[in-house]
Amino acid sequence: MPDYDYEPAPDIQERLDKIIDALALDHITARNIICMRSRGSKARAYARIWSLPKIWQRALGLEAHYILEVISHYFDKQSKEDQDRTLIHELMHVPKTFSGALVPHRCFGKRIDKRSVEKLYSQYRDKQSETNVSDTL
Repeated sequence: MPDYDYEPAPDIQERLDKIIDALALDHITARNIICMRSRGSKARAYARIWSLPKIWQRALGLEAHYILEVISHYFDKQSKEDQDRTLIHELMHVPKTFSGALVPHRCFGKRIDKRSVEKLYSQYRDKQSETNVSDTL
């Protein structure tokens, strides 16, 4: 029996949907990103995103899908803000074509790094503040 386990992560799914909406990431089909929580993984990452390559899509007759895996023993210990940054980082790996491919950390002069994540996180935080203010009015 393996030392690791995967389970659906509806709490992460809900947060991911909010991030996608708030940042207007219209190229992402939220229903085709499945969030899972892993326990016992030996990976050193906080989270990772998995793709369904085109050949698998064709063979199985499916649209593009992604799995966003949060690695429980690291991710769950982060602050909520850092968790949001991690989720944003993973979403940045989804290409504008939503094809089932993944964008590398460096591609066409753009980078997925702390600075680019922080820029989107600031936009997300500002949007959340606007929403919270309008909810109280």
